[in-house]
Amino acid sequence: MLGTALSVLAGIGMLIFGIQILITAFKTSIGWGLASLLIPFVILVFVAKHWQETKTPFLRSLIAFVVAMVGTAISVFGAMSGATP
Repeated sequence: MLGTALSVLAGIGMLIFGIQILITAFKTSIGWGLASLLIPFVILVFVAKHWQETKTPFLRSLIAFVVAMVGTAISVFGAMSGATP
């Protein structure tokens, strides 16, 4: 249960921080915003080019990703330990 809660909360955090980066892309220009929304990995290029504006939400998103992975691991190992052969 704890692992699932961690995964869900971290996923919500990642969504919020991703939207913050997307808003910054649209504030920069419509082209960056649309490209970040529609073309895979363009948002990473945007983050690299506009590091000062996107540093905080990007790093928070990475932390949330790590928390989500920990939550997933807790859930998986919890399910495995409760499984009967």
